[in-house]
Amino acid sequence: MEIRGDPAYVRAACEGSLRRLGVDCVDLYYQHRIDKKVPIELTIGELKKLVEEGKIKYIGLSEASASTIRRAHAVHPITAVQLEWSLWSRDVEEDIIPTCRELGIGIVAYSPLGRGFFSIGAKLVDSLSAQDFRKLVPRFQPENLEKNAEIFDHVNAMAARKGCTPSQLALAWVHHQGSDVCPIPGTTKIENFNQNVAALSVKLTPEEMAELESYASTDNVQGDRYSQMFSTWKDSETPPLSSWKTE
Repeated sequence: MEIRGDPAYVRAACEGSLRRLGVDCVDLYYQHRIDKKVPIELTIGELKKLVEEGKIKYIGLSEASASTIRRAHAVHPITAVQLEWSLWSRDVEEDIIPTCRELGIGIVAYSPLGRGFFSIGAKLVDSLSAQDFRKLVPRFQPENLEKNAEIFDHVNAMAARKGCTPSQLALAWVHHQGSDVCPIPGTTKIENFNQNVAALSVKLTPEEMAELESYASTDNVQGDRYSQMFSTWKDSETPPLSSWKTE
């Protein structure tokens, strides 16, 4: 997979999307991964032109570091940053979440159910097809799964006490992070969709939030959230704009 953020490709990708969708404007257009070869200012600069032309309304970033977000935001306001945030993926809390809040950027939490793990636990792996990308995720590998299954067992027990499902409890934890956070759980079934919506009714006390976080602390979670072949915010720094100008 090639990540491209050069202006010509940004424009071609956007205009291609508009044609395929049959619309004149996209509300929120993301640079879903950061092209480390191109200064982020150039990528956002082209997106800014597309805003000015009325082809997109708002600009988003995904898997971007705090410093990359700041550089992008200085070129044009960033409306949303999409990042993985769930009970067992909390590395964004140190720098990225505070940066978004300082700049007034909305937070879109993807994989809030731990890629389905907080729905049924370790049994999820048995249902995955050979082509499912989660087969490559370190957290789902046998050497890590047994330990991670203990996290699910704790969450499941707490959910039973509260009269909800473990997935609703995990979603509620994300909802309680603030009104600027919008989780985007994926589902293919109406039943699961309705369950996800019902998570809005699950209320958590500060003590319950802390209890949940203790189950899935950094020490307890085994395995990275991606294999090394995938790009994340930890690998999203781009060259300074000055270096590009001198080439």
